Amino acid sequence: MKNVTIFLFLMLVPSFCLSQMKTGAFSDLENLEQEKAKPTIIHIYTDWCAICKIESFELNKNKHLVELINEKFNLINFEAEKTKEKINFQGKKFNYLPNGNSGIHELVLALSKNKKQPVYPLWIVLDENQNLVYYHEGRFKPENMKEKLLGILAL
Repeated sequence: MKNVTIFLFLMLVPSFCLSQMKTGAFSDLENLEQEKAKPTIIHIYTDWCAICKIESFELNKNKHLVELINEKFNLINFEAEKTKEKINFQGKKFNYLPNGNSGIHELVLALSKNKKQPVYPLWIVLDENQNLVYYHEGRFKPENMKEKLLGILAL
């Protein structure tokens, strides 16, 4: 019993140290923008991507970055290979494209510069009018992200 208690404690401790980013879905984006127009961050990842997991942990650990994103941006986390619902975005409809046991969402291909094989994680920042203002493939370190987001807000 003592070992189980210690194990549970050790599993829960990291969650107390992390801040929580508020995320939404593409279906929420129109409502969020009607409430208050903010720039939008689209974070595209996959469950199998080790760098995505490390990056997510590092970003959530940075309290100031989490507060900046929660206050000044709409954040959409988008799982590229498991999101199967139809998505309406910028007046177009995008579907999931199955490929055997796997697949990819058309929206990922539309947003990615590398149409044949998107790079994960992928970060896309849109302004209040949904125009692209920043594109980043691969790992995005918290200090670099914070600097870039503050620069976008200053525009």
